[in-house]
Amino acid sequence: MNKDATDPFVHVRGAGENNLRNIDVDVPRDAMVAFTGVSGSGKSSLAFDTLYAEAQRRYFESVAPYARRLLQQVGAPHVQEITGLPPAVALQQRRGAPSSRSTVGTLTTLSNLLRMLYSRAGTYPPGAARLEAESFSPNTAAGACPECHGLGVVHDVAEDLLVPDPSLSIREGAIAAWPGAWQGANLRSVVSGLGIDIDRPWRRLRKRDRDWLLYTDEQPSVYIEPEEGRVDYGYQGKFWSARKHVMHVLADSKSEKMRERALRFVRSVPCPACHGSGLRPEALAVTFAGRSIAEINAMPLTEVVALLRPVAGRSEADATTSTARSGETTEVAVRICGDVVARVDVLLDLSLGYLSLGRRSTTLSPGEAQRLRIATQLRSGLFGVVYVLDEPSAGLHPADAEPLLDVLDRLKAAGNSLFVVEHDMDVVRRADWVVDIGPGAGEGGGRVLYSGPVAGLERVEESATSQYLFGRAQPLDHRPRTPHGWLHLSGASRHNLHDVSVDVPLCVLTAVTGVSGSGKSTLVTQVLAEVVRGHLGLVPEEHARS
Repeated sequence: MNKDATDPFVHVRGAGENNLRNIDVDVPRDAMVAFTGVSGSGKSSLAFDTLYAEAQRRYFESVAPYARRLLQQVGAPHVQEITGLPPAVALQQRRGAPSSRSTVGTLTTLSNLLRMLYSRAGTYPPGAARLEAESFSPNTAAGACPECHGLGVVHDVAEDLLVPDPSLSIREGAIAAWPGAWQGANLRSVVSGLGIDIDRPWRRLRKRDRDWLLYTDEQPSVYIEPEEGRVDYGYQGKFWSARKHVMHVLADSKSEKMRERALRFVRSVPCPACHGSGLRPEALAVTFAGRSIAEINAMPLTEVVALLRPVAGRSEADATTSTARSGETTEVAVRICGDVVARVDVLLDLSLGYLSLGRRSTTLSPGEAQRLRIATQLRSGLFGVVYVLDEPSAGLHPADAEPLLDVLDRLKAAGNSLFVVEHDMDVVRRADWVVDIGPGAGEGGGRVLYSGPVAGLERVEESATSQYLFGRAQPLDHRPRTPHGWLHLSGASRHNLHDVSVDVPLCVLTAVTGVSGSGKSTLVTQVLAEVVRGHLGLVPEEHARS
């Protein structure tokens, strides 16, 4: 079926992906289209698994066969025909991989600009050679701190972890990091053979003996006489300090259980060589506006803009005069700072000004990560594409929704189409078109209940979306339960939480609210979760006292 090139619609025929029931639907281009319905109704199956998947399949067909192997391909969706479909970009909610080195700066490409700024326009120490941009990245061999290999943290043991109860003797198991069973008995025999009293309480041993037992790299061998009650004939035993044993297990053991046990005695601390930046000293010695690149990476984005905006506001004439006077590449600084400020301003519009460029992507909520990608796309300059978004309002307080909608309007005004899977009724009201799938979830859904302008959905009585969008839904009848105990938290500090104290009721549903970035997720999914797990003996509590 050939469609006129001026036809402003994408036409879907016979879509049967997942629970979709061989549906036909037409959606407009150059518009914001909201895909709505209850969870599991088939919204994502239509928007992502059908429309986006087909756009990707067509793109891969245009790529040379040898290059397709390098791309993450998607299968052909179950659909008879789609016409009028432009190229598509998916902006889904997902977290970074646990081992990822990515940060807010790398997700938004702002790190690349900062590295260029410091390389080309930074203030170098007298006599220092100019560094290439890659020397300001902890993810390259040229820039990574040799001590922590660019990670910014080092992992090492500590006496309070290795010996949690100093009132015990070595025989009683004071060195908790040592192995148990016969290996631990052998080590105790070796220590006794070296002349150290294994029956004296740990705290009463000489400090030099304690330090040697915990940290030495020496591995002396001692002939062990057979002990009464043991069925051996004596042997040549080799000593392992607690630290050496832990590091050996982490480096060489194939047993996940042994590795998990060893991790209980290891603490991650900022690298003392680079102070947590992951960079070599040569890079940290270069400054711009009086700050090193590590200091700028640690600032909230609001402070980064305040620092760089005065430079970005200079005219090229001023820059040329300053260049002639100081010999610095000030024109470069003005242009790069202008680009950085423009990109960060979009992030501020999306209520992300509390983030820092060095914030690890693994600590971001899915909603935060998606909004960062939206901001990056706004600066990409793409024209004529379909952006398929997965609940961009997720994690946003209602007070912060308006700036998000303004950014989406700017993406549309740049000549693009927006296909938005969304539950938030305020976002749906701002759409130009709504496709409602339902009426239920799974086998109870998969039908197009309505496709058209938002106002027309009011007449669709079987639509759950219609009931909530137009105020016909019944109010919730809710009787609060009585708490059975309390969790008392004091002194919690992490990310933007500063010495927070709170009492949380138990055995009830508690809502933790606040504007986006206020610290809700940090408090609940990190601090409170770690406190509870710490009480269960799973992890040590490091960020709060309860």
